[in-house]
Amino acid sequence: MLKKEAGSAELPQHIAFIMDGNGRWARKRGLPRTAGHREGARTLRRIIRDLDSMGIKFATFYAFSTENWKRSDEEVSTLMRLFEENLDDLVNYENENIRLRFIGGRERLSDTLRKKMLDAEEKSKSHTGMTVILAINYGGRDDIVRAAKRSAELISEGSLRPDDLTEERFESFLQTDGVPPVDLMVRTGGEIRISNFLIWQISYAELYFTDTLWCDFSKKDLEAAVNEFMSRSRRYGDAR
Repeated sequence: MLKKEAGSAELPQHIAFIMDGNGRWARKRGLPRTAGHREGARTLRRIIRDLDSMGIKFATFYAFSTENWKRSDEEVSTLMRLFEENLDDLVNYENENIRLRFIGGRERLSDTLRKKMLDAEEKSKSHTGMTVILAINYGGRDDIVRAAKRSAELISEGSLRPDDLTEERFESFLQTDGVPPVDLMVRTGGEIRISNFLIWQISYAELYFTDTLWCDFSKKDLEAAVNEFMSRSRRYGDAR
């Protein structure tokens, strides 16, 4: 249950999730890592609906990082297959007015997956409810480098002066353009690091780490994270 406590006492507008622990969840049960990823996909669908019912406007999920290509071919193939399968289910959010967006480089993804991503974005672009952002082949450093290259191109063309490159303008070149900064970042699985996720966007985010594995992450766990956020006082550098 959500509580009103001293602190911000306001719901976060944008929550980002590092969905960690699927492999450990499977190993504890004597199952292959791929079984954990399948269970994690079911958790994702459930948590999206929980977020929507709570009134959260934006949610970003770290589904596959630029570093995840280092995993075994079998695990990478399974993950990519899961993305393709679950995008069909996510499109079913159409009746719930949820908008889908994707961030991350698409160059290494299959033609089938890229097409499904484009179709999902197109079908939901007019939806006015919660926006769900899936980060696939995403890295925070890569995002910033791409934005820097775009800035350099515009400066080289003469359409942007170096003195006009403000933080706000640079931010518009990031893949999350049009999305508010992250208010709360949640990482499951007991690790305490951000793993190259939304480096720019979480500059003033409240960080929340839990030992709960992603597959076990429930609405109760989600409410605990949001309640913790609302109990904190966000100062943005102010000494108050």
